[in-house]
Amino acid sequence: MSTLTEAMKEALTDLNMNIVEIADENATLDGGDVLFTGREFFVGLSKRTNQRGAEILADAFKDYAVSTVPVLEGLHLKSFCSMGGPGLIVIGSSDPAQKALKIMQQMSDHRYDKLTVPDDLAANCIYMNLPNKGHVLLHCTTDEFPESVKVFEKLKDHMLIPVSNLEKVKLDGALTCCSVLINKKKHNN
Repeated sequence: MSTLTEAMKEALTDLNMNIVEIADENATLDGGDVLFTGREFFVGLSKRTNQRGAEILADAFKDYAVSTVPVLEGLHLKSFCSMGGPGLIVIGSSDPAQKALKIMQQMSDHRYDKLTVPDDLAANCIYMNLPNKGHVLLHCTTDEFPESVKVFEKLKDHMLIPVSNLEKVKLDGALTCCSVLINKKKHNN
């Protein structure tokens, strides 16, 4: 096991988080294929995630619906969609992205708002609801996707923070690949 994996396990243990390890050698589950909406999970079935991985996720989160979505193009589900806020899915405009969105809408009992950006990779953004800051969205820069940034600028109730992905994309990376978001309140003793 890598030092990074051990460090992550230690950090999560310190936060009293439950850690579920996948023991099934036939299961694959990439974080880039897991979209948590706050109500349910959508799991992209891609080159990096299979049905068995989605089943293990469903077993670990029994209180939430888990639906699978075929990823027909791109590396994984978050290559063309992510959450832009509570109930808001940011989605790319390509046919594969729009087909995936249609499948998610058909599988869900909840009706999500959508923000369609012209560039699929620009849909990979990070939403945070921060104390004293409110809605914060980390998104692509104008240098990368100028037309998509114009769409993000329509989110008037969000603090928008452009973050360059020019180096990460060289290794098939995106903003969400470099983040672990934990919704945990700090307890003062």
